Amino acid sequence: MSQNTNDFIPISILKTGQRLLSAGGCGAEDVKNECLRNNSVFDQLAIRGGELRIANSTLRSIWHHNVSPEGSAVFFMALAMAIHYLGYSLARPTTLALFTSNKTGFTNRGAFPFAMAFVSPTSLLLLFLYGKELNCNGPRVALRHTTIYCAFALIFSSIAIKVIKEQNSSLKVGPFGILQVVVGILFVFRESYVQLLTSQMWSFMSSVLTPSQSSTWFAPISGLTSISSAAAGLYVSKFIESIGLLGVLGMSGAALFLSVLCSEKAYDIAIENGFNPEKENTPTGKKDTSHGKSIVVKARDVFSRVPTLAALFKEILACQGLSTVLNVLFVSKMKQEIKSDADRAGYMGKFYGLINIISCILQFGLLPYVMHSIEPSILWKLMPCGMLIFCSVQNFQNSLSLKIVSACFLTMKILEFSVRRMLDEMVYVPLDYDSRYIGKEVISVFGYRFGKSGMSLILSAFTSLLPSFDIKELTQATAAMALFWTASAFHL
Repeated sequence: MSQNTNDFIPISILKTGQRLLSAGGCGAEDVKNECLRNNSVFDQLAIRGGELRIANSTLRSIWHHNVSPEGSAVFFMALAMAIHYLGYSLARPTTLALFTSNKTGFTNRGAFPFAMAFVSPTSLLLLFLYGKELNCNGPRVALRHTTIYCAFALIFSSIAIKVIKEQNSSLKVGPFGILQVVVGILFVFRESYVQLLTSQMWSFMSSVLTPSQSSTWFAPISGLTSISSAAAGLYVSKFIESIGLLGVLGMSGAALFLSVLCSEKAYDIAIENGFNPEKENTPTGKKDTSHGKSIVVKARDVFSRVPTLAALFKEILACQGLSTVLNVLFVSKMKQEIKSDADRAGYMGKFYGLINIISCILQFGLLPYVMHSIEPSILWKLMPCGMLIFCSVQNFQNSLSLKIVSACFLTMKILEFSVRRMLDEMVYVPLDYDSRYIGKEVISVFGYRFGKSGMSLILSAFTSLLPSFDIKELTQATAAMALFWTASAFHL
């Protein structure tokens, strides 16, 4: 094989080479590993994604007659992630309703982007705490502890808000009431914690599955989270009617304890059968020289060693910038047209429920067939191009309605939840332990949130300096950010 790692290796040639070399005594794994040294994210995706083009993604075949230990471990971790997203899908509409409420939250139109600006620092703090846990205790304990901490944070926040409301406390922290402060902190935390847990669960599954297996199962695994999220979104209104916003918030925390049980079972299976991902960090006979390094130093080493991750980090900033502008526009328009706190929470729940239903259909039914004829590199470029069209149409509307804004934001979230989630996770499968457990966390926890916070800070500044900056200007900003994301994707 040529040693020029910049040569593109078509999937058909790679598969043929694997079969021939395996038959002739030279390992096909050697061929794949050499190909994966290429720094191009799309060449790597093409190599890893070949099997996806012929995958028939269905959960039914997970439980065929003889389920392997690896399959069982991945199933329980996927179940843990689905339950985590069920809880998150309950927390999202309730925290947003509390934050935008005239009684418990903020009425200033600049409050939402201002609060979003704090998501990145909070994510960075969570990332440091995770790095310390990972360094001292390994990935299993890190996942267990961070999940339990997040569960208690949600439950205690629910109790604290209830107590403050009942006591009708007039205590203030600067210009804000104590209730506003608690609700604001809760909102920022809820925006920050979801990727912290999700990326750890994906890291485990990426470690257990081979590239071929991940191509087959990542779409239905994502679909499982879409099912649980859709169920939570569709029923959140009924839950709110029965136990109130704070009761639903407490439920979201309780769900995380069930998620812990499933993730622990997954690690138990991995340890019993000798494929615990933690072993990759300290191979037999080698000393772990990275122990004691901060997560910042480790991340710097990983990004310099794996250029793919650095390129992905930059593209994600542009993508999340657009997502944030669309989110702010959606929330602003929703608050303008829907006055009731409970009605806003119900609308949000149904909105995200619809997103997850459509995403689930794509993940189980359409994506495997689309990948037969479309290269991952093309699919990655089609996402921002599609959003550029939607945002341009939205920008030229004379009378902007909540339906139009919702449709544009819905399209963006569907792309994020289905297509992008699948492509993102495939990048990490053949990479090493540090790339999956450190590089991935930095990108998923900090990169995603830094893109959101950076754009939120810019929007907050515009709102403060320009009193006329409102719905129309936000609409124009969506078209500009869609163009920026498109340019970024074509340079990836």
